[in-house]
Formats: sequence, C-alpha cells, structure tokens
Amino acid sequence: MSQASPSPEARLIDTAGLEAALHAFADARDWHRHHTPKNLAMALSVEVAELVEIFQWHTEAEAGAVMASSEARHVEQELADIAMYLVRLSSVLGVDLNRAVTEKLVMNAKKYPAPPA
Repeated sequence: MSQASPSPEARLIDTAGLEAALHAFADARDWHRHHTPKNLAMALSVEVAELVEIFQWHTEAEAGAVMASSEARHVEQELADIAMYLVRLSSVLGVDLNRAVTEKLVMNAKKYPAPPA
C-alpha cells in the first residue's frame, strides 16, 4: 500500500448485492431469528477455524502451493463462507464495511507509514 490513503468516499468494498442476497436467503428460511450478532460471530469464527485447519500441518512451501492442489476448492468454499458470515454480521450490526475498511486503512497508514523512497 502506498503512503496515500483512500478518500473517505472511496468504494473499496461494495457488499450491497451480497447483503441483499443473504437477507433474501434468510427470509426464505425464516432464519432472521437465528442471525443474532452472537450467533453470526460464532459461526464466522468456526468458518475461519475451518480455513485454518486446511493449512494447519502444512509447511510454508506446502501452504504456498495449496491453491494448485486438490484443496483449492475447499479453500475457496471456506473463504466464501467467511465472506458471507462477515457481510451478514456487519449488516445485522448496521456496520458499513466500506466505511470501516476505509477508516482502518487510513489508521494503518498512519500507524505503519511506508518507508521513504
């Protein structure tokens, strides 16, 4: 990342379509009562753990080559689960992920400035 920070109005993450799809998915199954912040945070944690499990006993070289292996599809599926739970959790909490990510990138740029060229 360069020294420059994103502008506050930057659209780094656009989750509107996914939010709508996840809301409709929950609607169709009457799952909104289960989609509490606690439950969604726990489900997100489980999905992250499932991703970690794929890499758990690999060497660094094996982990680096996982996307060229038979495990690639599994990695993609776990990342999709993580993204969906993260977006659903942020939606339920009323968090604008684009704003939050943009603000965090600005904070990180200040905390970890790029070395001079």
